[in-house]
Amino acid sequence: MNKEIKGIIPPLLTPFTREGEVYEKGLRDLLEFLLPHINGLYPCGTYGSGPLMSIEQRKKVAEIIVDQVKGRIPVIIHVGSADTQSTIDLAKHAEKTGADAVGCIPPYYYKYSDEELLNHYRELINSVKIPVYLYINPKASGNPISPKLLSRIAEFGLAGVKDSAFDLINFCFYRMAVSKPDFNFIIGTEAIYLPAAQVGAIATISGLANVFPEVMQELYESIKKKEFEKAAKLQMRVLQIRQVIKKAGATVPICYSILKMRGVDAGMPKLPFLPISTDLEEKIREELSKFGLI
Repeated sequence: MNKEIKGIIPPLLTPFTREGEVYEKGLRDLLEFLLPHINGLYPCGTYGSGPLMSIEQRKKVAEIIVDQVKGRIPVIIHVGSADTQSTIDLAKHAEKTGADAVGCIPPYYYKYSDEELLNHYRELINSVKIPVYLYINPKASGNPISPKLLSRIAEFGLAGVKDSAFDLINFCFYRMAVSKPDFNFIIGTEAIYLPAAQVGAIATISGLANVFPEVMQELYESIKKKEFEKAAKLQMRVLQIRQVIKKAGATVPICYSILKMRGVDAGMPKLPFLPISTDLEEKIREELSKFGLI
């Protein structure tokens, strides 16, 4: 990969029509809203509703994004699926489309041994020439990755890891387990971005950056300049905003509503997600207005 992985990388929301199809205009408009404030993109993951889409829809999203971005920032397409063959199919498509890298959660639903997970990633890494990132999210996959296993997978050419386990101690254990100098460590949440950056995270894949990318960019700039007192205050502000966005356990649908409040037509969430109620939307608007965000 020629483009540097750094800073603020939203796990890009996917706009859908009422019928559940990819809303192309909404996706292109959302990208243009985000691009001035971000350093990369991670589509088709949790926020992007990757597991809710068909293979064809995921390929369409990848094609639209690469076309719209036109090389301005790195694009890491999430290709994780329940089976190895679909994962490889999506990875090869992402490479052919022009993505800079792919990310992959462990295969989900079933419980797999370390040897099965190792083989899954070895097959994926060997199937493409672009970098492969391992996406750690044990709650979603049901298959945690130990530091020892990450180290073994890294030996097969893994480019880096996106760690969304919300465990700073284990993130440090990953760092200690993998000694490759060019291995990229990315924290998969803005909730602990500052401390993770201080122990070696080069970027955060931040859900909050889907709706308030400029807030996250300010935090990144303060970390980059080593203005840690300012960064600590900004990290606390990020956590306060997260509390609003995490209301009612409907994080993804809430993001669509907040974008609408900000004048961005990002369409609708995909079923079984439902749009949030008018009452909840108004409460969120009121709380965000207190932060001067709406």
